[in-house]
Amino acid sequence: MKLKSLLSAIFALALSGIYAQGDLAPKYSNEFLQIGVGANALGMSNAAVAGVNDVTAGYWNPAGLTDVKDWMQIGAMHAEYFAGIAKYDYLAIAKPIDNVSTAGFTFIRFGVDDIPNTTQLIDASGNIDYDKITTFSAGDYAFLFSYARKMPVEGLSVGGNFKIIYRHVGDFARSWGFGLDAAATYQLGEKWRFAAIARDVTSTFNAWSYNLDDQMIETFELTGNEIPENGLELTLPKIILGASYKQKIVKEFYVRSEINFDLNTDGRRNVLIRTSPVSIDPHLGVELGYGKWVALRAGIGNFQWIKNPDLTEALTLQPNIGIGVGFKDIKIDYAFTDIGDASVALYSHIFSLRFSLSDPKLKTSTSSIE
Repeated sequence: MKLKSLLSAIFALALSGIYAQGDLAPKYSNEFLQIGVGANALGMSNAAVAGVNDVTAGYWNPAGLTDVKDWMQIGAMHAEYFAGIAKYDYLAIAKPIDNVSTAGFTFIRFGVDDIPNTTQLIDASGNIDYDKITTFSAGDYAFLFSYARKMPVEGLSVGGNFKIIYRHVGDFARSWGFGLDAAATYQLGEKWRFAAIARDVTSTFNAWSYNLDDQMIETFELTGNEIPENGLELTLPKIILGASYKQKIVKEFYVRSEINFDLNTDGRRNVLIRTSPVSIDPHLGVELGYGKWVALRAGIGNFQWIKNPDLTEALTLQPNIGIGVGFKDIKIDYAFTDIGDASVALYSHIFSLRFSLSDPKLKTSTSSIE
């Protein structure tokens, strides 16, 4: 009953923000936070919220941080999208506080650099001056502060994120945002693991401000573009439900599978189940591994409907594959993503690292004894 009450509270908080009205809650707000971190999870098509048990839990499911047993874990990833135009960087740490609680910090940046600014290319007399072309960067930043704790109910852990979001487009526009995530994980026996997370549980608020000079405003007006105004943008809650099953095969060989359901509350999306106000997007993944040394992964996700020339619809999906290897305290993961239709796919090779650090005090004590 305690578990049911906890899950009900998470869902109630998330659903309270579903009916936000007007332009304050556009679709795909802060969408850079939906890309995913860690090649181990990306290789399983983002089916990760239930089985995650390392530093990447700060992003996927903060309640999973209670499974971090090392003195400290560090995770890092760099990825490039759209033929290297967009850069995605991730860095995180997780550290147990005591036997029942863990804290973590996650940093994410998604940005495009060296964008040409041609708003002053043509002066008031119609003359073209290429020396007036400058460059700027557009970047999205997220800072996640995580906390997780084991509950008195056996197998149950809860966690949450407080996140700060900073977004900017050169010196022309910037915003600061704040939000909360709430999560729970429940281990049932040795094989089953269930999870629920409500991202942006109370809606995340981004306050935008713009700094446009007179010449830029004039350029916007002459080209028929709308002049932006300072305002507030909301990111509505997303509920993710997950179930993971792990089975030992022989000796240290195992197989683990997971299925997740993303419940988007910002209206009808082009996903597998398209309804309003909630659309459902599933992810499925499987992992075959040998202890902590090597793992092979595969997954399918990103279900979308496309229109054919005859106006009929067809369902497409995105398969991903990956591999992970471990060397003592270092784990290297690789994922090959977006391997669908070769005519439209933009292939991405993703690498990520995870480091497990030992308590330096223990090393010092051991050295002293020797």
